Amino acid sequence: MSNNIRRVKTSDLDLKDRLVAINRVTKVTKGGRTFSFSAIVVVGDGNGIVGYGLGKANEVTTAISKGVEDAKKNLIKIPVHKGTIPHEQVAKFGGAKVLLKPASGGTGVKAGGAMRAVLESVGITDVLAKSQGSSNPHNLVKATFKALLELRDPFTVAQNRGVSLEKVFKG
Repeated sequence: MSNNIRRVKTSDLDLKDRLVAINRVTKVTKGGRTFSFSAIVVVGDGNGIVGYGLGKANEVTTAISKGVEDAKKNLIKIPVHKGTIPHEQVAKFGGAKVLLKPASGGTGVKAGGAMRAVLESVGITDVLAKSQGSSNPHNLVKATFKALLELRDPFTVAQNRGVSLEKVFKG
């Protein structure tokens, strides 16, 4: 699915931001070393809406605030079904490969680092996740977003197949 279909506007949303990673970059010039910082941030409302952004600045706090502003410009809607994802999904971005599996209630978010920040910001409470390949937080966040974007809502799938929703979703 393309990003344009699930885009969301920031108005009327109570977004919480989570810092995923900060990277210090050193530039050596004839005057000495210059330090700058890049921060990758995830924002979400805990109800299926999430976005990520990258901010770069000479100070950490400025980099984080720029990342939050960037994340608010790139919000998407994710189908969350009873606190978990509707089906298993695999995605790859760069060297990072992620595997997401739905889990029964009470399991919790079994995911590490960058994936956990994204999944908790979406509002997913029960999921099994595995990161394979690169542990680079930038690529992990992007691979997780790619996997979440490919998720299909069970109601939409039922309608596409021409199945009556009353037969499929009883109780």
